[in-house]
Amino acid sequence: MSEEFRGGGVRHALPLRRFALLLGMAGLPLGCAPEPQTEEEDRPELVRAAPRQGPAARPAPLARRIEQAVAATPDTLFGRLVAELSESGGFFDTDNLVSNEASYLHVLGALDRLGVEGGAYIGVGPDQNFAYIAAIRPEIAFIVDIRRDNVLQHLLFKALFELAETRVEYLGLLHGRALPETPRDWWDASPEELVEYIREARGGIGTVEARVAQDAVAEVVAELGVEVTEDDLRTIREFHSEFIRWGMRHRFSSFGSEPRSYYPTYAELLTETDLEGRPSSFVADRDAYVFLREMQAQGRVIPVVGDFAGDRAIRRVAEEIRNLGLVVSAFYTSNVEFYVWNGPSIGTYLSNLRRLPTDERSVIIRSYFPGVGGRHPDAVDGYVVTQTLQPLRLLQEEGVESRVRSYLDLVTTGTIRLRRSP
Repeated sequence: MSEEFRGGGVRHALPLRRFALLLGMAGLPLGCAPEPQTEEEDRPELVRAAPRQGPAARPAPLARRIEQAVAATPDTLFGRLVAELSESGGFFDTDNLVSNEASYLHVLGALDRLGVEGGAYIGVGPDQNFAYIAAIRPEIAFIVDIRRDNVLQHLLFKALFELAETRVEYLGLLHGRALPETPRDWWDASPEELVEYIREARGGIGTVEARVAQDAVAEVVAELGVEVTEDDLRTIREFHSEFIRWGMRHRFSSFGSEPRSYYPTYAELLTETDLEGRPSSFVADRDAYVFLREMQAQGRVIPVVGDFAGDRAIRRVAEEIRNLGLVVSAFYTSNVEFYVWNGPSIGTYLSNLRRLPTDERSVIIRSYFPGVGGRHPDAVDGYVVTQTLQPLRLLQEEGVESRVRSYLDLVTTGTIRLRRSP
């Protein structure tokens, strides 16, 4: 391997020495996940269901799976970056455990056509980020959210990736369901097949399958190198319990109110497609999952507590990206700018954006909800929320405030066409 990390080319060069540090001195080969251990141990096993097909293979004992996950975690730099990049947490009136953006995959075709790849990814919120990361294949990703709970949720996700070699194991552990006897028989399963398996599998809240999954996650989280309190561990367990309780019916919710009718279920999020009808969630195919799992094993998906318009997190993320010799490929903001644009901190937000290293292909991925200004010109029939793409450099220009005077201006000015031209 040359002094540039393969995959991003010169545009997204990652110095090899710095990349080695990102592996946390864990003894991992560059670009490789750790080899599974083979020695047998007489320990408890993950709870498994009957095989789907073919001969049953002896599953790895749970204790050994946990040991492998802990050994694979380069906690030194990962934990330091989570702490050093973060600022004090803030409040938001939703739990945000799952996305409420059914249209979140609509930008993927355009990202591919524009050549948005490699570099550094910045996002917000829970696991919809994984679809963008899998599509863009960045060298490093930062998930910045004002809620510290979001960091805790991503520690849950990271532990699951460490424990689960396959997509069906990930979803089974997330939902406290019995795992297939031979998970690799599900290696090429469709998202719909995976969803149906979780719906039918034994387990759920209060079962031994749920307890085993939650205990396994707790053991791995404790070794991730991030300082967590007993309250944090209880919160992670509560979040895990929500996925176990609701299963594939899980929806986004706000405190004290029922989910709106157009909010997608978790099953719908996993089986959504891009605008060309291609399944594109993070469990859509095994290659995407393998890439994400490797990113997580190498500590390259870093959750950060931060306000987009704060005075620390985005600035420190920008400095870290610059030190790595990268540019921002994509910044997924969801609809956070709605809460920032007309407030007193808009100047700080724009100042933070100007600190990000970018090039002509750097984009903002945004989610527009029609309640703030009516139907978006690029709205897709059948979807309430509209996803948009915009050149990031447009908002880095001096004086942009005088040209983009409202939030509606922001989400319609200079947007990039998502559909192929006829």
